[in-house]
Amino acid sequence: MALEVKGLGVDLVEVRRMSHVVERWKERFLQRVFTPAELDYCFKRRDPIPHLAARFAAKEACLKALGTGLRMGISWRELEVRRAPGEPPTLVLSGRSKALGLAKGGTQVLLSLTHDGDYAFAQAMLMGAPDTRDAPEEPREEVR
Repeated sequence: MALEVKGLGVDLVEVRRMSHVVERWKERFLQRVFTPAELDYCFKRRDPIPHLAARFAAKEACLKALGTGLRMGISWRELEVRRAPGEPPTLVLSGRSKALGLAKGGTQVLLSLTHDGDYAFAQAMLMGAPDTRDAPEEPREEVR
């Protein structure tokens, strides 16, 4: 069965701004926004800041795809970017964000991340089965 887009979001983060936020708030910010697995992934990199910025952009983009922003009981850590070696990144929802995604008909989030130079960019698409409730009924052939 083909999936359809239930929500779309994009976000752009200035890497230098992420660096300033991490310098100022340190663990308080990191622990509030990122999961342990995300922090582990980013801090294994030579420069973790662009990777943190890309994950922050992914979370913002997903909140836009959900159409909620950071409201309705959603917390940052309910949106987790995962990346297995050799695989594209995925965004996994849990808690309230998952419930809201399912309520919109979404069953998965497609994610694209990039960072280069001064910016990190993310696009998130909430995907789900087509809504057939209001679809016109297809004509049936009579059986004889």
